[in-house]
This record gives sequence, structure tokens and C-alpha cells, in this order.
Amino acid sequence: MKARFLRFAGVKSRARRASSIGLFLTLFASAAQAQGTPEQRRACTPDVYRLCAGEIPNVRAITACLRRNRASLSEACRSAFGQAGG
Repeated sequence: MKARFLRFAGVKSRARRASSIGLFLTLFASAAQAQGTPEQRRACTPDVYRLCAGEIPNVRAITACLRRNRASLSEACRSAFGQAGG
């Protein structure tokens, strides 16, 4: 019974994380005051988890975190973030 609950809790946690990052991806462009492409948003998703996970789902805080950590961003995200006007 305990294992079943833990398995369900893990799924619920993953679903919550996925919905949070989905919200970020949906609102990223408006927070950066530009419409980012799906490719641009995909490029930054790993960096958001790596550098700014504590800011999810606050889009403004994520954007500020990415700006603060610009030197640590992946090349793909740095390029995409620059294109989005960040």
C-alpha cells in the first residue's frame, strides 16, 4: 500500500512540475516583452530547471534569474534569450 502511494505521489509531483514549467513556457514571452518561439522556450527549459527551479512558477522571477545567470546559461538559451529581448 505504501509503495502504491509513493508511486502516486511521484506522478503527482512530476505533473505539478510539468504544469509549472508549462506555465513558464506559455508566459515567458510576455514577461520578456517579446513573443518567443517554441524553439526559444525549449532552449531555456533545462536552464530554468538547473538555475532557477526555486522561482517556478513566477515568470518574472524566472526571467530575472535567467538575466542574473546569463554567464551560466547554455549557448542555446543565451542565444534564444537574447533574441527574445532579455
